[in-house]
Amino acid sequence: MNLKDLADQLNLSPTTVSRALNGYPEVSEVTRARVEDAARRYNYRPNTQAKRLATGRAMAIGHVIPISTQHEIVNPVFADFIAGAGEVYARSGYDLLMTIVPDEDQDRIYREIRSKRNVDGCIVHSPKMAEPRIGLLRELGLPFVVHGRATLETGPYSWVDMNNIRAFHRATEFLIDLGHRRIALINGIETMDFAHRRRLGFEQALAARGVQADPGLMASGEMTEAQGYHEAMAMLAGPQRPTAFLTSSLLSAMGVRRALGDLGLVLGRDVSIVTHDDDLSYLRNGGDEPIFTATRSSVRDAGRRCARLLLRQIELGKAAVPKPVGELLEAPLIVGASTGPAPGV
Repeated sequence: MNLKDLADQLNLSPTTVSRALNGYPEVSEVTRARVEDAARRYNYRPNTQAKRLATGRAMAIGHVIPISTQHEIVNPVFADFIAGAGEVYARSGYDLLMTIVPDEDQDRIYREIRSKRNVDGCIVHSPKMAEPRIGLLRELGLPFVVHGRATLETGPYSWVDMNNIRAFHRATEFLIDLGHRRIALINGIETMDFAHRRRLGFEQALAARGVQADPGLMASGEMTEAQGYHEAMAMLAGPQRPTAFLTSSLLSAMGVRRALGDLGLVLGRDVSIVTHDDDLSYLRNGGDEPIFTATRSSVRDAGRRCARLLLRQIELGKAAVPKPVGELLEAPLIVGASTGPAPGV
């Protein structure tokens, strides 16, 4: 089936179908969903080779993945992002080119990508507060979208981000309302922009409710099950142990839960946990009833949104310089079995 056949099936113009598949914002969400559903049903795939010849594009999107001793992003969260972005690329006839490099080689790799012209644009992952890749890609003239934001970057760029400050402010308020005053934060690496914003939300909520923040109950690092376990064990061994934990990752929350089990503490009764990022395809937060209370965000949906923004930039090309677009997503609080009133309340 070609594009015209698909358009005929839907009683739409080929232009509308093409714009829907390529993420143009002027196409309504209802129409986009209808077109995407039909593309799946009829197994529609764009003729990539013909499009390469007609447009002069590589018909590929680059993902440069830094492998760091301090921040490893190849994890279940990243896999979900790639799955979401990949759905959009496939429907639009784009390939995904992933390059895994040491941190110090990123500058060279981006320059090589630009000179070889083997991709049409890039997604920037895990931005730091001061993110040098943004300025570099702007200098190279390579279309890009950032998954996240960079607080210290003053120039224009397109991004998709979670409202991390509000999510962690809301989660902290929820625990305070349950009577918790000794609330621990197990965060990501705080040079990363998302982790910086999450700590801000946590601290702002404590200050607004007159609760003194305890530096001894704040930890940051790689968001792994082991991190959650070791930080929780250390904090729970102290004389003034926390009655609740707020974690930046479901993996970290699982580690805290293991620590509670080892110490004979009951989740939701003796100690509460609220986590973030529980909407993962490959790591579920329980079944119909969530195990963890969580600020829920879909990383797969963020992948789709980043891909659509980037493909729109590429499709517009030099004919119309697109204005930078920012999409700020909200994370609703989902109450599970991991929270309850503070002991003694």
